[in-house]
Amino acid sequence: DGKLNTLVKDPLGRNKEVLKRFVKAGAPKEILYEQKPHLGTDVLASIVETLRKQIEAMGGSFRFGTKLTGLKLEDNTLQSLILNGEEELKAQVCVLAIGHSARDTFSMLHGCGLPMEPKSFAVGLRIEHPQKMINQALYGEAESAELGAASYKVTHQASTGRGVYSFCMCPGGYVVNASSEQGYLAVNGMSYQARDQVNANSALIVTVKPEDFPEDGPLGGVAFQRKLEKAAYEAGGGKIPVQTLKDYCKNQAGSSLGQVKPLMKGAWTLANVREILPRQIGDSIEEGIYAFDKKIPGFAREDALLSAVESRTSSPVRILRGENCESQVSGIYPCGEGAGYAGGITSAAMDGMKVAEGISRRFQKCEIS
Repeated sequence: DGKLNTLVKDPLGRNKEVLKRFVKAGAPKEILYEQKPHLGTDVLASIVETLRKQIEAMGGSFRFGTKLTGLKLEDNTLQSLILNGEEELKAQVCVLAIGHSARDTFSMLHGCGLPMEPKSFAVGLRIEHPQKMINQALYGEAESAELGAASYKVTHQASTGRGVYSFCMCPGGYVVNASSEQGYLAVNGMSYQARDQVNANSALIVTVKPEDFPEDGPLGGVAFQRKLEKAAYEAGGGKIPVQTLKDYCKNQAGSSLGQVKPLMKGAWTLANVREILPRQIGDSIEEGIYAFDKKIPGFAREDALLSAVESRTSSPVRILRGENCESQVSGIYPCGEGAGYAGGITSAAMDGMKVAEGISRRFQKCEIS
């Protein structure tokens, strides 16, 4: 939904340049100075269209309905790309700016021999509270026209040894069915620019490390995600499974809600969300919620809503690259979030600039005829 804050250190000013490009494409100027700049799903859609037109005006082109299905290599060097299983497109350079849910592409690249490794990521649930409750806890008043909807960021080190933390917090927003594969279910969160809906939602996630799936190789994290998403799909019969905190703590599917009602894009149903998660992760989230209640009164209210499964927080894979951002396969440049080098919109854009600089250095020594 266009959250633009990042924790990436920026001594070269790439972050500022990214924000300027967004403003040029129609984003509000406030993002240049706000601590946590945000676009909103509604505004982001038009900005993306404008960015596409800007690229086309500079000579770029877009191939919609086209899928990268293979690579043609010689002597460990890129020769051409295979598109839609049949078209061969000659290429000296391919920037793999794939998303972190590009599972079929990960599998294809692994089959082509591209060096990659599993990486840590996080999985968990979405939690919903009344936005007015969050405002009251953080502002001291239920509504503030000047400050807008309040947002939070909380962390806790659980007794299980795992970190629990909020992620992609959406003030005045929706929980979204973000599934991308038949028979699997994943949730995410979004807010419109106004952030004026009655619920606040956030992911509550727990760190998962490659040691948790050692037998599955570089794509072990994908297999781990799919296992959880399949369980979520089955628990809800294809709908988003939802549970009150009271029932979550009792590890039972409830038959009713409290005052908090689901605010969701996609059908939902009551189910036992807790049984979807591995025990350590489920226990860590419960402990974290009660720890967060000490910082945000009401966070552990019995009718807070939990939905599953939040599994796409970041890429479970890192496609290896060298100092110049190039893979060991010459001509391939892994880039951004899916390749394992960014955690969101802004950091991915910054990494894109870094990769472009690496490609530029490669061709600076070439004579242009």
